[in-house]
Amino acid sequence: MRMLGYTRISTSSQDAQLQLDALVAAGVQKRDVFADVTSGSKTAIERPGMKKLLEYTEPDDTVVVWRVDRLGRSLIDVLNTVTLLRERGVNVRSISDGINPATTTGRLMLNMLATLAEYERELIVERVTAGITAARQSGTRFGRPHSDPAVIADKLAIATDARAKGRTAEDAAHLVGWSRATLYRHQQQASGSRESRSI
Repeated sequence: MRMLGYTRISTSSQDAQLQLDALVAAGVQKRDVFADVTSGSKTAIERPGMKKLLEYTEPDDTVVVWRVDRLGRSLIDVLNTVTLLRERGVNVRSISDGINPATTTGRLMLNMLATLAEYERELIVERVTAGITAARQSGTRFGRPHSDPAVIADKLAIATDARAKGRTAEDAAHLVGWSRATLYRHQQQASGSRESRSI
């Protein structure tokens, strides 16, 4: 069983020495410490140091951190990282937080983290749902915005004229700010509209 360390600081002006000293004091060799200097905006698995750590770990290893928040930018990110490591048979220990799956208290702390993260997920879903409902009630429309039929007709006329003069469908579409697929779609809709009027 190996003890592997992980440190994270947000900017290069910060010092990871405090974290490193705590890891070494806990029994981690300096050569076995993986580090990231990155803002909290990146999830754990997007960070280069964490990627290397995940590639290096083996079952029964223990990843040691100074504080559990070093593992993620949010409670959910921390839990996802812990879950990912534990699914690989890797233990997680946090020195300052007393999280150590080898102890009853440590396992209790991990279970509390899982419960809190689930609660946070549910709160996020509720907030998003409430926001969408409120926006709809105030008249906000979701999805692709409706285009003015007159503007579409004008653009279609310009693109059709360009095609008649020998331009490719792609060139004609770009001329009016459309993709080729959008041009074809509007041509098809216009054709279908003309057919329905002639019936």
